[in-house]
Amino acid sequence: LGDPLGSSSTSRGVIGAVTAVMAILLHASIHKIEEGHLAVYYRGGALLTTPNGPGYHIMLPFITTFRSVQTTLQTDEVKNVPCGTSGGVMIYFDRIEVVNMLVPSAVVDTVKNYTADYDKTLIFNKIHHELNQFCSVHTLQEVYIELFDIIDENLKIALQKDLNAMAPGLTIQAVRVTKPKIPEAIRRNFELMEAEKTRLMITVQTQKVVEKEAETERKKAIIEAQKVAEVAQIHFQQKVMEKETDKKISEIEDTAFLAKMKARADAEYYTAAKMAEANRLKLTPEYLELMKYQAIAANSKIYFGQDIPNMFVEGHNPSSGQDPETLKVSQKAGH
Repeated sequence: LGDPLGSSSTSRGVIGAVTAVMAILLHASIHKIEEGHLAVYYRGGALLTTPNGPGYHIMLPFITTFRSVQTTLQTDEVKNVPCGTSGGVMIYFDRIEVVNMLVPSAVVDTVKNYTADYDKTLIFNKIHHELNQFCSVHTLQEVYIELFDIIDENLKIALQKDLNAMAPGLTIQAVRVTKPKIPEAIRRNFELMEAEKTRLMITVQTQKVVEKEAETERKKAIIEAQKVAEVAQIHFQQKVMEKETDKKISEIEDTAFLAKMKARADAEYYTAAKMAEANRLKLTPEYLELMKYQAIAANSKIYFGQDIPNMFVEGHNPSSGQDPETLKVSQKAGH
């Protein structure tokens, strides 16, 4: 009979070994994907077309491997990029930051075409190429000072143009370029030149300020002169208007006076005309005869004689042949 204790210990050893192997296999098969990432899988070196999202997942250990690909905004840094200018000066860009994002739907195609390290092919190499192309056609003065502010935008446009054709799901959000490193002697010359430019700019700005102040004073003087002229013009116009007003008032008064005098003359003429018309109508022969007799009746003297009908004519009457003396008797004597 065999030893029962030996067989039981062997069984425990086998179970322990199997448990350990299972634990190792389970540990190798379980993997975690962080938020903002997708897992792409390789089985026997072939890329599988089904990625997995964030969380815990199980795969066949030692047969299937995975790579985590970020699908949110990420910043790739390209460091120490050499660049030769058109004048032959070698400069170095210390750091270039490229902010990019790969959309989840394009992860499998991008990894299939450019591996999981697609940024090295599509971004890093392209940055080197575009910077060298830019530097080779510009001078140090242009690269370091004059055109430095447009380098980042030019890189962004060039990168995105190529990515639209090569990897449509990869977009460039921004590019940030640090100031390039240049030889020390040239850097000192640039600093001196910038200092001179600064002094010149200060001088120019001071001159502009002085000219601006002089121009301001000139404009103020012009404005004051215009103000005085406008006030004088207003006073002149006011006097002219006063004279015109007086003239109009005088004309109105003259017109009113003439109208009044004309109305008075018309009234007097009308009165005289009416009186003449009344006299014409009133002085008939009968009326005149009546007036004559009234006058005779009112007279205090009476003439007697042959010429009583002609008693208003004093003198010799040739038809009578007598002395013109006429007896005058008072009215009392006649009674």
